[in-house]
Amino acid sequence: MSRSIGLAHIIRQDDGTSTGVWGIYTLQSAFQPIFAFDEGKLSVVAFEGLIRPFRDGEPQSPMNFFSTCPAADRLHIEALTRTLHLLNAGACLPQEASIFVNFDPSVFTERTVADAALREMRLVLHEAGIDPRRVVCEVTEQRSASQETLHSFVAALRANGFRIAVDDYGADDSDINRIKELKPDIVKFDAYWITQLMDSGAGFALLTTMVKSFEEQGIRTVFEGIEEGWQLELAEKSGASMVQGFVLARPELAPTSFRVFDKTRQASVAVGDTPAPAPAPHSARPVKAFGRKVAP
Repeated sequence: MSRSIGLAHIIRQDDGTSTGVWGIYTLQSAFQPIFAFDEGKLSVVAFEGLIRPFRDGEPQSPMNFFSTCPAADRLHIEALTRTLHLLNAGACLPQEASIFVNFDPSVFTERTVADAALREMRLVLHEAGIDPRRVVCEVTEQRSASQETLHSFVAALRANGFRIAVDDYGADDSDINRIKELKPDIVKFDAYWITQLMDSGAGFALLTTMVKSFEEQGIRTVFEGIEEGWQLELAEKSGASMVQGFVLARPELAPTSFRVFDKTRQASVAVGDTPAPAPAPHSARPVKAFGRKVAP
């Protein structure tokens, strides 16, 4: 099998991790833990791969990096970032944890593109020593140039053992259609949207109803962007499966300290407590109330 696009732009480091090179940029992986609720406690079950670009050793905004990349390069950059995350996950994350990686539907213009992306994933996973069942493919909110191509690609991913997640869910018509069309295993709720709903009793009731509806369909849910203790407690009360955010742990560049979460050594933490190694910004237990206006 020929050398992949992603692996062609990878540099292996002495510590076992990998960095990417794209033009004037050096690309590094950062990982943020995703925690699951389990009888009033939290445990790390997954990590999301996040790209961190550097120019002349200085960190750059990921948004700015992607905005400066020509559209014609987007497909190759997508392959490179996934390659980087999977190689680094194999090198420095707990072996049983799931790994969330992004897929931009807009790059899937035809079947040959989708087939090449799947071959790339297989090659990189073999290189990294990762079972496909650990990988969750996040489909972002951009529309595909060919919905038929996207749907067949998602079906092929699932047939090869990958799980599918819909990212940035906000319950508008396009998001609801994505759920119907892709039938994901996981839905990640948009951080801003869930914060708005949590600010009122009526909004929280709606949020809880949606979570319950997804769970009844066998779809697990992730609340992103949890930054305050009261949000964490309401996330648990809503019935959400998993949570992710700064109140729990910030992203770390590879090599990370997250090997401490290996199952053989992992200690669960109570909801509202601080999970090692990342310090929580609030030491007090979250308040059981709606919105920010209630004093702790």
